[in-house]
Amino acid sequence: MQIRLETIGRPRKGYSILELMACVLSRTLKDGTTVGTGAGSAVARAACRLAQLTHAPNLNYLAGGSGAVNPLLDPLVDSSCDYTNYICESVVTMSDVIGSIPSGTTDLFFCGGLQIDRYGNVNLSVIGDYNKPRLRGPGSAALPLMAGARHFIIFMTDHSPRSFVEKVDFRTAPGFLEGGESWRLAKAQGLIGGEGPLLVISPLAVLDFEEESKTMRLLSVHPGKTVEEVVAATGFSLMVPEHVPETIPPSPEELQFLRSFDTDGILS
Repeated sequence: MQIRLETIGRPRKGYSILELMACVLSRTLKDGTTVGTGAGSAVARAACRLAQLTHAPNLNYLAGGSGAVNPLLDPLVDSSCDYTNYICESVVTMSDVIGSIPSGTTDLFFCGGLQIDRYGNVNLSVIGDYNKPRLRGPGSAALPLMAGARHFIIFMTDHSPRSFVEKVDFRTAPGFLEGGESWRLAKAQGLIGGEGPLLVISPLAVLDFEEESKTMRLLSVHPGKTVEEVVAATGFSLMVPEHVPETIPPSPEELQFLRSFDTDGILS
């Protein structure tokens, strides 16, 4: 399919935070790998398609909600459950999508959440007491299997003390459990098959995890944001290196490719 390098639809100046997040995620993807995305994953699916059109033409990705393999995103839609995703190369069953995570056939999986804590544990189930929650989320689907994935990346559409919390109200997807020692013990006992969360990206910053303690660490701040702003928006003590660079913004080429399939401005 030939993609024209021009902006389609209404003119857009600069870039949005969601476009920045999609570009940053796209750069992490490697050619020849297989990537999985969840149901409400427009940013993650856009990142995968952008990677295919730029530096990773042999990347394969699954739109988890539909089982679509390499959807063309013609156009990009909010949910991977949308029938538009069936403009794709092939379709697999939901059991195959879920089974690809612990089996190791998926190299990397994207997931989001209502809450995340300092060790990358994700809550997509309930806010408050499980039996009498203040808010009930979409639930687990394949997220409890995330510990078995080779790698996974967490994308959060909100960065505030209510979403970046000291301890998640419910552990839907296990990250590094209670930190380095608990993670290493679980690995030694054979309870954890994968390598844990690789990155976290939010509207404010890109974060990773310190190698020994497995505590969340600030990696870069997005243009126009500050370290102080990120720290204030985080509900736990964030590890902050002495030098924190600025996140590299989208290039003109990345934006042109991104907008060639995001014709409805889902990421605007």
